[in-house]
Amino acid sequence: MYSQRELTGHLRALGVREGEVLLVQSSARAVGPVRDRTRTIVAALREALGEGGTLVAYTATPENSRTSPLHKAATAGLSGDELRRFVDGMKAFDRERTPASPTMGRVAEEIRLLRGAVRSNHPQTSFTAVGPMAEELTADHDLDCHLGERSPVNRLYKAGARVLLISVPWSCCTVFHLAEYRRPDPPLQHYATVVTGADGRRTWARFEAPRLETAHFERMAAEIVDGIPGVERGPFGDAGCVLMPIAETVDLATEWLLKSQS
Repeated sequence: MYSQRELTGHLRALGVREGEVLLVQSSARAVGPVRDRTRTIVAALREALGEGGTLVAYTATPENSRTSPLHKAATAGLSGDELRRFVDGMKAFDRERTPASPTMGRVAEEIRLLRGAVRSNHPQTSFTAVGPMAEELTADHDLDCHLGERSPVNRLYKAGARVLLISVPWSCCTVFHLAEYRRPDPPLQHYATVVTGADGRRTWARFEAPRLETAHFERMAAEIVDGIPGVERGPFGDAGCVLMPIAETVDLATEWLLKSQS
């Protein structure tokens, strides 16, 4: 059974540095036998970063959107009455109370619940951060910019942050989406999410924004990751990890997308 001390050692061997800004996307189960698994994993991450480091998690909530793939899969085949009841039962997003989606993994929710953690206010694609840069990274997350220039992803890019993927597929590498926003004239779609209004009542937010896709992420990663300057690989418990600088990763992903469209 792995201890917090052992896991912290794995992170340091991988190259996680005290005082840095680190976005973590993780499968807790893949780490292997750990007592109080998610709590210990997060404690190890914070210990490796030290008091001067900022830990960030993607705490998205696709369940409250009528336009997310998760919603479409959950409602496929429902009758008109069944669909109305399903939609009426969807819970409105609340920045302080709504849990991260189970699809984000338990580590993301554990980070959201940390004392001092703050969260961006996007009803579909929120981020949570704890540490000295938490407020700066999560501020002003515009509704029509899920993961683009006016989102925490671009602030992570500008801050020189890195992303640590702990046994998650490339389709879950959220920072790749920033490259999609940097294409000329990205395709748009309409979105609809249920939120808590200023009066505390349940209401709908409807907006237009670039369409988010992941189908090409695996192929793109296979072609660019080994060329990312500073990419590191190693174990965290039983899990295989990739540690990458966000700016260099997004720059190469943008180049790949532009070439694939030409």
